[in-house]
Amino acid sequence: MTSLLTRRVFQASVCSLRQQQHCAIKPAYDVKCWIIRNQSNSAPDHHQANIPSIEFGKSDKGPRLTTLIRRIEPYLALSRVRAPIGAALLFLPCGSSLALAASSGGASPQFLIYQTCLFGLGAFVMRGAGCTINDLWDRSIDKKVTRTQLRPLASGAISPSNAIGWLGIQLSIGLAILLQLNIYSILLGASSLSLVIIYPLMKRITHWPQLVLGLAFNWGALLGSSAILGQTDWKVAIPLYLGHICWTIVYDTIYAQQDKRSDILAGVKSTALLFGPRPIPILAGFSSAFVGFTALSGFMNGCGVPFYTLAVIAPAIHLTHLLRNLDPDSPAVCHNTFIASAITGSLVWLGCLLDYCFRFLLV
Repeated sequence: MTSLLTRRVFQASVCSLRQQQHCAIKPAYDVKCWIIRNQSNSAPDHHQANIPSIEFGKSDKGPRLTTLIRRIEPYLALSRVRAPIGAALLFLPCGSSLALAASSGGASPQFLIYQTCLFGLGAFVMRGAGCTINDLWDRSIDKKVTRTQLRPLASGAISPSNAIGWLGIQLSIGLAILLQLNIYSILLGASSLSLVIIYPLMKRITHWPQLVLGLAFNWGALLGSSAILGQTDWKVAIPLYLGHICWTIVYDTIYAQQDKRSDILAGVKSTALLFGPRPIPILAGFSSAFVGFTALSGFMNGCGVPFYTLAVIAPAIHLTHLLRNLDPDSPAVCHNTFIASAITGSLVWLGCLLDYCFRFLLV
């Protein structure tokens, strides 16, 4: 009787210990998955508020699907799939250039839609590749910056060798998309890769990495023109390119305001530090240049009133509103302002499309 009672007490103790171990391990695993799920290129990596989560281990399709999701998710986080704002910012100068070239060249709506979809897919893929390159260069710096220290490479969720393999897949897809264009555009597009590679290094040697980002990120302003016309219409594309570079300096300086303190400690340089505690007047100057260059591009393309209304006046009003409400010392305000910057570029793109519609579809 005593032996039986002792055995039952021992079994109950073992079961209790196993339950405690399971409860201790499961939260740690959940935290790791939560960290990976909440990666973002434009907000603190531990910020959960606006990002939906997935309950792992509860899939109706069995453990294989669950395991597959767990393995893929860090790579999606590395490419910032849950932060599509970057892909949108990369696409917008492409879309504007395509629409302007379609207006001047009389391209059919079907061809414009095809090229727009092609560039949209390319922007999504190449933005992810750019993030992978950036994190490979910056993984040691990311560990020192609060907002980025939980990214997959910095946190060790992905090894550098696996990240390089993932980069190869992304670049292969990007190349396949690029090969759908004419030979002039293929060569022009390939020539931008050097800017993509060196951009992450610029923050180590200059306070103007935002300028280099602008050069790389807005290459589509040149490429969209050649994709439609067979060669770049430089008198239209150059002002559009320069204007969007100024716009990139504005929104990425606002973005960099989130990391000012951490960047100083990590030895990272940026225009956010260069412009000092009162950056708004300088940002207003770059915003004015963006609006002016956009207007010049439309003028050289022979655009009409719809273009100037939606692509020039509306962005000017929107930028004025953003800068008036900007608090450079509030990471939350800077984050929201950065996200809202996509509206500015969208207005320019829509203005270019509206001009195309008025000139060739409604007249």
